[in-house]
Amino acid sequence: MSEQAPGPMTMDLTGELAALKNQVFVLKEGVDYKVKITFKVNKEIVSGLKCLHHTYRRGLRVDKAVYMVGSYGPSTQEYEFVTPVEEAPRGALVRGAYVVTSFFTDDDRADHLSWEWGLRICQDWKS
Repeated sequence: MSEQAPGPMTMDLTGELAALKNQVFVLKEGVDYKVKITFKVNKEIVSGLKCLHHTYRRGLRVDKAVYMVGSYGPSTQEYEFVTPVEEAPRGALVRGAYVVTSFFTDDDRADHLSWEWGLRICQDWKS
């Protein structure tokens, strides 16, 4: 989510996750953004749920973001979590393509969901 973005950027994690690997999201350098996650807990209580993003450029990990989401019980309603506001990097050296590996894990290190997606940092939104 970014108030400066021309429109919302959404990622549907209920479908084929392998298709997200080919989808590239464009982020303008220097903008403030946050990530909103909507999810359901179906069977058991999830304790210490975390969302992790490992960002790679040319095969080397350049960033690791860890967000503590919390503990949740089963419910028919969706839960929502919004990360704190962050600023996208800026400058000629950070522009370009990145691969992000994201996953949800808990205190027991159970992998609830994993996927890869593309990110491109550009001077403007249309690049």
